[in-house]
Amino acid sequence: MQRIRLRYTKRGRLRFTSHRDFQRAFERALRRAEVPMAYSAGFTPHPKVSYANAAPTGTGSEAEFLEIALAEKRDPEALRLLLDQALPDGLDITDAVEARTSALADRLTGSVWEMRLDGVALDTAEQAVAAFLAAEAVEVQRKTKNGVRTFDARAAVAGLQAVRPASDRPGGVPCAILRLVVRHVTPAVRPDDVLSGLHAVADLAPPVAASVTRLAQGLFDEESGTVTDPLAPDREAAPAAITVAAGTASP
Repeated sequence: MQRIRLRYTKRGRLRFTSHRDFQRAFERALRRAEVPMAYSAGFTPHPKVSYANAAPTGTGSEAEFLEIALAEKRDPEALRLLLDQALPDGLDITDAVEARTSALADRLTGSVWEMRLDGVALDTAEQAVAAFLAAEAVEVQRKTKNGVRTFDARAAVAGLQAVRPASDRPGGVPCAILRLVVRHVTPAVRPDDVLSGLHAVADLAPPVAASVTRLAQGLFDEESGTVTDPLAPDREAAPAAITVAAGTASP
């Protein structure tokens, strides 16, 4: 058995697909690409696919991850190309490595998000960000299947800044970009929770819904405040694994 870890995207209109929608599309892609999947045991075997920390429905992402188990060994890059061709545009497989280290989910401890606030001036966004960061705690509410839950949205935020968009908006419409670095905690703090917090502390209320995209996801480094590539340890372990295999081969 071989385990392959994949990075994929949710772009454009496909940001509105739910996680269940993606699961169905991905399993169809596995069949189209004739991937030699390993299957679970029991009366209803299913392909061994492990999904990790999927982005909420309605948000785009450049950094979603999953792991598949194969019954036969395959080249990760060749497999990536086959799966990418079998998926619709917008659901793109952008990276693939053979799993050679511990559980992938253990290395997904932080995310970098971009929130586009059309109709919000940059100085207004900067004032709201300053108020949010200055607060010791920012309580927000979220409706869950068990009722309304109140929690602190401030503690999980490792970084938040307002920046000007790369290009001017047509017709002079103001726009601010928020860059958010958030730790993965329990309960999970999502970008919409941070927007609720900005409304609570500074009455920031974008006239249209924010466009939200996850730019990166991986191991959060407390010292630098950055999020590192979770697939890097598998790439680094590959040469060592090849060397060990060569050294133990029979002459």
